[in-house]
Amino acid sequence: MTPTGPSSPRRRAVLGAFVSAALGAAGCSRTAAPAGHPRQEDPTRGGSPSPSPGLPHTVLWRPTSAEVQPAAKLRAVRLVEAIGAWAAGQGGAAAARARVAALGLPTALVGRAGPLLPTADEAALQVVYAQYGGILSRSASVLVVCRQWTRRGGTTRAGGSTVDVRLSRSGSDWTVDALYPARPGPALRSLAPDIRTALSDDRIVLPPAAVADLRSGQVHTSVARALLALARTYRLEVSVVRSGHPLDVFGTGRPSDHPRGRAFDVWRIDGHAVVDPATSRGLIERFMRDAAAAGSYNVGGPVLLPGGGAGQFFSDATHHDHVHVGFRA
Repeated sequence: MTPTGPSSPRRRAVLGAFVSAALGAAGCSRTAAPAGHPRQEDPTRGGSPSPSPGLPHTVLWRPTSAEVQPAAKLRAVRLVEAIGAWAAGQGGAAAARARVAALGLPTALVGRAGPLLPTADEAALQVVYAQYGGILSRSASVLVVCRQWTRRGGTTRAGGSTVDVRLSRSGSDWTVDALYPARPGPALRSLAPDIRTALSDDRIVLPPAAVADLRSGQVHTSVARALLALARTYRLEVSVVRSGHPLDVFGTGRPSDHPRGRAFDVWRIDGHAVVDPATSRGLIERFMRDAAAAGSYNVGGPVLLPGGGAGQFFSDATHHDHVHVGFRA
């Protein structure tokens, strides 16, 4: 992110490992996902029905102590979890408002929940990652990347979204002011070859909103080409591509490259979270330089690299938890 605002069998197999790894990184567990459920967890199916009426068990996501503002991330995540998951008989806006009120947050936020609150008998939601869309001293944007499973009658559907949660700070407390769920747009019938290849590459792990972005035809092929180039060396786990990201660079009036389909963010490289202090700085530096070599004019991350073209590399608090890769076209 600019400094701050037809799935294959191989891909289905990789996704199960991705979900397990993401949950382990969260540092919290209640119950493990049941065996025999992996196909329900495939976001590339775009919410297609499953014959099983069951929902996977999920775990609460928690930030690590290495976060810049872990309390802001936790506040954003708990809101998304409260709106997007409910037991049988607890669906609908009224019940969601009660869950939000129990968090001490404005119930009017439920009216902006959009795809998080579909008509369903019950729902399960798993936060994959929460990254900053921007972090300032008194305000923040937290991009909550999630998968959601809903059951209606005997049909279970898998989907998910990315939600831009806007927060403000008073003293040591963070409150939520607004929600902006991803709206990727309808899928095209025909896609550019590089886009199709990126969608099927099992070394490029994409969350639901990012898959929908690529399928919408609103992402430049430069993004797909760079993803494919990097996937020859790394297994990269993407957090955000186009939708679910602030329209402007957070705290400014400058348009971000993400909504224009000219950027992507990576939160984990070869199984190592960018935010984790134990992750090799050398790995992150190599990835950032390889992203530049793949055509990015604007590479940001937790490490400020020397060299490159003017302004090609940057680092700030917002990019402490991911690597941003941007393109001019």
